[in-house]
Amino acid sequence: MFSVLQNLGWFFRREKKRYTIGLVVLILVGVVELAPPKLIGNAIDSIVAGTITWGSLTTYILLIIALLALIYFVTYIWMHSLFGGSNLVERLLRTRFMNHLLGMTPPFFERNRTGDLMARATNDLRSVATTVGFGMLTLTDSTAYLTVIFVAMSTLISWKLTLAAVIPLPFIAIAMKIYGKIIHERYTEAQDAFGDMNDQVLESVAGIRVIRAYVQERNDEKRFEAITNDVYRKNLAVAKVDAFFEPTIRFCVGLSYAIGLTYGIYLVFHNELTLGDLVSFNMYLGMMIWPMFAIGELINIMQRGGASLDRVNETLNVRPDVADPAEPADVRQPDTIEFKDFTFRYPTSTVNNLEHIHLRIPRGATLGVVGRTGSGKSTLLKQLLHEYPLGTGELTISDVPIDRIALDRLHSWIGYVPQEQVLFSKTVRQNIQFGRPDAPDEIIMEAIRTAAFDQDLGTLSDGLDTLVGEKGVALSGGQKQRVSLARAFIADPDILILDDALSAVDARTEARIIENIRNKRSGKTTLISTHRLSAIEHADWIVVLEKGRVIEEGTHETLLQRGGWYREQYERQQVESNLTD
Repeated sequence: MFSVLQNLGWFFRREKKRYTIGLVVLILVGVVELAPPKLIGNAIDSIVAGTITWGSLTTYILLIIALLALIYFVTYIWMHSLFGGSNLVERLLRTRFMNHLLGMTPPFFERNRTGDLMARATNDLRSVATTVGFGMLTLTDSTAYLTVIFVAMSTLISWKLTLAAVIPLPFIAIAMKIYGKIIHERYTEAQDAFGDMNDQVLESVAGIRVIRAYVQERNDEKRFEAITNDVYRKNLAVAKVDAFFEPTIRFCVGLSYAIGLTYGIYLVFHNELTLGDLVSFNMYLGMMIWPMFAIGELINIMQRGGASLDRVNETLNVRPDVADPAEPADVRQPDTIEFKDFTFRYPTSTVNNLEHIHLRIPRGATLGVVGRTGSGKSTLLKQLLHEYPLGTGELTISDVPIDRIALDRLHSWIGYVPQEQVLFSKTVRQNIQFGRPDAPDEIIMEAIRTAAFDQDLGTLSDGLDTLVGEKGVALSGGQKQRVSLARAFIADPDILILDDALSAVDARTEARIIENIRNKRSGKTTLISTHRLSAIEHADWIVVLEKGRVIEEGTHETLLQRGGWYREQYERQQVESNLTD
């Protein structure tokens, strides 16, 4: 049950001072709270004996008020310490969780659903945070505070009466152990179901246009209703067990009161206990109600926190498929890129996606990659990002194997524009500056002109400060592509990868962008994959892929002279272009 606290040992060691102060003060409050009941009992005995005076009564009242004031101020200290720690651990874990996600490679996100990851980063971390705040409070009150009250009742009142009154306590412990195990299992299932629901909401919102286009609103409502019903049933299963905690504790507390009162009256009649002591004892019994409830809360919180921390750690314990080398090679800049008999297969694939690739790309050269859909164009270019474990053969940059180059350095050389543009819910300016955060407006405008987006800028309501919406929903497909291109151009990378990044622009705009690339990227490496052969006519070398193999390669003129797929495709596109014109 307390494994969650053991797993958070790093945090308690780090915040040792905070928790030492908080817990010591919390126990001190518990000790101070024992005084008022005893003072009241003494006052009652004085009244019964007829020895009470206005002076002694005033003293009792002032002492009780002073103690209550002390309790008030000291309570602030422990609450600030414990609940401040709760917020702190949530922030630390959320930061660690996000940093971990940013370091993961594509295979991780192929195996994990976004909605479930969001549930772990929100609900689960909130449950874990509760264990180091309210959980530590219930742990202290159900152990130290309960012990302090028990000792006070035994030593200040009557040990016989105390033992009789606490007879029901073992039954609470047994019941809490049974309930706690069930809570852990059911809460894990409920959190998993919540992750599924999150994922469904994300998919529905992202695909709302497709859902409407195919008139699937009702079906999507039914799917969501089924998922929410599942979440409801699993949370209800948790609530059913939760509902046993309070009645069980109330029953045992009531039993303690009945035993204490009955046996206490017996002792008073036999002159073994004064009336004041009996009143004090009953007040102490009342003070024991919260620690007894705290036992139930403690089990509940620890089991929920343990289940949530297990889910969070399950994600944090996943190692990236591609890790930094232990001793990275010192490569100052990327020169020649070379594939030597390179074969690659995706982790989820049953066949090779690239086979026996031999390719040499000198620094400053432009490589064109073409082929049918699914031929391996994107797969070939993505090898330079080193997002997947390498296959067989060699892939080197500056004659250094790519797996010996630090990932941060490798990525700092590369500007990548994927097939599916990813824009953030920010302004056009902020999206472009993502490639170079400190870029002034002059540099931004230069990148925009290179991407042939300058004319479109005037049509936007707020120009550079126009919000593009979630995933760039406020822009057209061609505009999104050109903002993505400008983001890559502004970084002026040593290696520019355009993965079918001109598919949504017209032929004239494409020609302008290609001309700008040729003029501005002299001496830097550019790799372009495309279905439009006009985009790579100027390339220094062109490769044609078919099922992951290079079936043709050479310059544009050489490939036209040889015939084959390239020439056939080029002539077809020329005819289509003439018909369109």
